[in-house]
Amino acid sequence: MFLLAAATLCAGDRRVHLLPKLHPGQTITYLIRFQSDKTVKTESNVVAPMAPNAAQIDAHGLLRVEILDVQEMGSKTAIHARGQFLTLDSGVRLKAPGDKKPDGDKHRVNPDGKSIEFTISSDGSVNKVIDLDSLFPEQQQAWQQWVARFALAWTLPANGMKFGEKWRSQQAEQAGAPIAGLQWARESIYVRDEPCQASQLSISGDVSASSGPLDTCAVLLTTATLKQKSSSKDATPEDFKLHELRTMGTAKGASEIITYISLKSGLVVRASEETSQFMDVVVAKADDSNRVHYNVDAKSHSEVLLATETPLKQP
Repeated sequence: MFLLAAATLCAGDRRVHLLPKLHPGQTITYLIRFQSDKTVKTESNVVAPMAPNAAQIDAHGLLRVEILDVQEMGSKTAIHARGQFLTLDSGVRLKAPGDKKPDGDKHRVNPDGKSIEFTISSDGSVNKVIDLDSLFPEQQQAWQQWVARFALAWTLPANGMKFGEKWRSQQAEQAGAPIAGLQWARESIYVRDEPCQASQLSISGDVSASSGPLDTCAVLLTTATLKQKSSSKDATPEDFKLHELRTMGTAKGASEIITYISLKSGLVVRASEETSQFMDVVVAKADDSNRVHYNVDAKSHSEVLLATETPLKQP
């Protein structure tokens, strides 16, 4: 019993490092699923520029990532990579006031060979993003979901982690919003280790466990709260000021992210995120005329799965 207790204690004190082991020329394929539902209620007699749109998105696609360069930066690395969507099935629907439910139409977006280049720095920030604007909006959303999950490892404690350890971080809201100073306050915990496995995709698009050997993943749980640093009486972002607009209001949100990272390769094997946000904002001209009042309620779900094989393209 004493030996068993000692072994358990040692396992609990063991610190692991989860930075991906990458090399130039390496390719990785991920399946990304993204769903969102945004409802906007408007009170106004005028049409305001830069107004938020109500929409529903249901997209999933295969993203192939090629590692172009890896640079050692002390105990961490910085990478330069290129991403390209092999497929993207998407249902996108703008919602008009009074709509009850979506029509369910979906279409396949032709990736058209477009790619995006980017750098993940040693601190986990994503920089030098090239050609993101050339992608379809659904591709942009899917890529942003993937890179946020993939870059998590760079933000983990540099001295490694052990079971039960918590750490905190802050990140500015990446999506454009009519309220300035929005930041996500995150708290993460290393929950446990679990058996895990990459996913295998069939030609028909079905997802199943890979036939390869089982891996072991560190399971990380992250909860986040959206906080507003700007005043509710003057929350105008810089890009709104350029259009001679003024905004007032509040925003709040919460999210939960579960991430499985391979102890062997450091790659994210799978991750999921549930997010909800609410915003109550007034947009007006700089002279306080033409006021428009918005209530925005948005929910989203995303899932990122490491794929071992890329299915053949359907004719």
